[in-house]
Formats: sequence, structure tokens, C-alpha cells
Amino acid sequence: MRLMGNPYMCNNECDASTPELAHPPELMFDFEGRHPSTFWQSATWKEYPKPLQVNITLSWSKTIELTDNIVITFESGRPDQMILEKSLDYGRTWQPYQYYATDCLDAFHMDPKSVKDLSQHTVLEIICTEEYSTGYTTNSKIIHFEIKDRFAFFAGPWLRNMASLYGQLDTTKKLRDFFTVTDLRIRLLRPAVGEIFVDELHLARYFYAISDIKVHGRCKCNLHATVCVYDNSKLTCECEHNTTGPDCGKCKKNYQGRPWSPGSYLPIPKGTANTCIPSISSIGNPPKFNRKWPNISSLEVSNPNQVAPKLALSTVSSVQVANHKRANVCDNELLHCQNGGTCHNNVRCLCPAAYTGILCEKLRCEEAGSCGPDSGQGAPPRGSPALLSLLLLLAALLGTAGPLGI
Repeated sequence: MRLMGNPYMCNNECDASTPELAHPPELMFDFEGRHPSTFWQSATWKEYPKPLQVNITLSWSKTIELTDNIVITFESGRPDQMILEKSLDYGRTWQPYQYYATDCLDAFHMDPKSVKDLSQHTVLEIICTEEYSTGYTTNSKIIHFEIKDRFAFFAGPWLRNMASLYGQLDTTKKLRDFFTVTDLRIRLLRPAVGEIFVDELHLARYFYAISDIKVHGRCKCNLHATVCVYDNSKLTCECEHNTTGPDCGKCKKNYQGRPWSPGSYLPIPKGTANTCIPSISSIGNPPKFNRKWPNISSLEVSNPNQVAPKLALSTVSSVQVANHKRANVCDNELLHCQNGGTCHNNVRCLCPAAYTGILCEKLRCEEAGSCGPDSGQGAPPRGSPALLSLLLLLAALLGTAGPLGI
């Protein structure tokens, strides 16, 4: 039996033991350019009225600073009730990030709000939103946790006044911590029902299915590193300024001539390194040191491969999933380069001059806004896959203030 609206969804014909019918959690983090979309799917609500609840936990074993919206794409209806949670201590304790519900007052005893209802003074408020909790329709598959909208309270609607944002982050620890995580947990509490009452004769229609999770961020290195590397299955800051530790959070031995301090965004644009200086016992005269910090936009992951989080799915028991390598960008099976493009080593499409995009699916003139009857470039062929940005997936890539398709 297949669902209306998405002919590739399955319910009672899913079978984890059969590759053709399996929908394992790895499919939430594979390449999303193929059609139909691949997706993870939960069990159905066959034990109703017992709640159908699933936790999806993402762990990076590293402190991460979020730089763009968290985006979750559902292939089933978006859940009637969901909580996004964060941890700052590697999953030992959790705190809510945002509540999602079709009825916030009924589900969580909270008045519904959106990020637009917040301000500079209330930006840290934990809200419940009803904005993303409607049933399955073609254009309502995505749930956001809005990072950029919160940045905009300080940097302006187009994020052009980044100096103001950096100044706030530099001087307000609670604001820095708000955008910092070691782990994220998605708590799915009630599937999309769409009606007032659950149809107990057709419980197989109720479940969760997610095709993609994107978390954008960068390694937290306390502004004491220009590079974060992925080595031995672990993210590590390459600490500078005589600092050491997982987040460059302390001075090296014999460089404790003054207390450790994080680097500073101020003064804009260069900032201050706050370099650790040699201990008095190890020097004759105090050294001179460079107080300038490189442009903060240089902080990135030097390994170009995606850095996938450790993933745990749980209802009662947990299933651990190891880190995954980057899926092929193109191949000669499902991920064909479009419009005459050729696949190069499964990592990129070599596109004709008139086309661009991951799979050569977009006219180059569209990017420049110059397509027209005289441009010599017609509309792209029907059925070309939509452009999906290759972001550093923090399921995805960890980078600087740029998008991480981590």
C-alpha cells in the first residue's frame, strides 16, 4: 500500500531486512539530488493508543557553533508534536531549543509564537511554534530552527552589519552559548494526524519519515584556530596562540604567563588573538606577541569530506550508526549529469558552457538573471532535478561562518 501524495512512501511493505524495502537512518544524510528522495522511516502506529515516539540524536564529539538554519525535511507529514533539544555537555544533560506543535497550548501549555515575535532582548526565549506543524502537502515538508533570523536582530535583515553581531557574541556569553551545541536531539512525539481523531482502522498511515537533516556550523575553537581538521574519525581544532585542548581552551605548558582568554572579535574587523605568553619562570624578558586575529571567516574544516555525526535512533532501545563517507555526487545509474554534462570521478559534473549546478541542471544565465528570448538559452528540460545546495552537512560539512552542510 502506498500513500497519496508521495507514491514512493511505503508503510506496511517496508522491511528492514530487505535492502529494496529498507529505510535505514543513513538515508537521512545521503546525497539528496536523486529522484525519488531516499528517506528513513519509522515503524507505523500499530500500537495506538500507546504513543509513537522516536528520538533522533546527532553527536559530533566536538563543540559546534551553529552558523545557519537547522533544516529537517520530512517525507511523511510534519509531526503534530516535536521538540528540538540541544546539549552542551556531550549528551549528559539536555535543554529544549524549540517546541513544534499543531496546537502549542494543548501540547505544551505554551502560547504559540514565531521568531518574528522575538527581539534583541528576547532572542534567547524558548518558544513553541505552530508554523511548521501542518500535514503532508507538496510545499510543506520542511521544519526550520531559525538561526539566521536570530542573527538578524543584531546584524540587520540582510545580515550586513555583522560587526554588531560579532560585538554581541564577543561580550554576551549567554548569546554565544545559545548558538553552541555538542549534540542535537529531535524528539518526535506525535505523527501527523491531519484530523481531529486518529483513524484506528488505518493505523499504518501514521508514521515518521525524514529524507534530509542539515545542520550548519563550525568547530568551536575559541578563536584560537584557523583550521579544524577531521582526523582519526574526530574533529580537532589546530590550536594557535600557544593554546591547547579540544576547543583551544587553555594555555600550553610553560605558556601560562597570564590567564587564558578566548580570542576576541573586537576590534572589528581584525579582532584580538589574546595569545598565551610564556610563564615568568621560563623567560628572561616578556616577549612581544601578535595581537591580531586573522579574519574570522577563515575558520573551516580542512578535510573536504563531509563530517557526519554519530547517530542514535531510539524508541526503547538505541541503534548506533557509524560515520558515513560522502555519497557520490554523480554516477551512471541514478545521479546522471544533465544537459550533456559528464561525471568526473563521481565527485562532480563537468557541465557544458551554458549550464551550471550540481548535476548541470540549471541554466547559467539564470544565476546572472539574464535569461531571455535573446540569450540563446532555452528553459531547462522538464523533469530536471531541482537544485539542492551541497552544504557542509553537520550531518554535514563543518566550516566557518559559511554554510555547513554539516
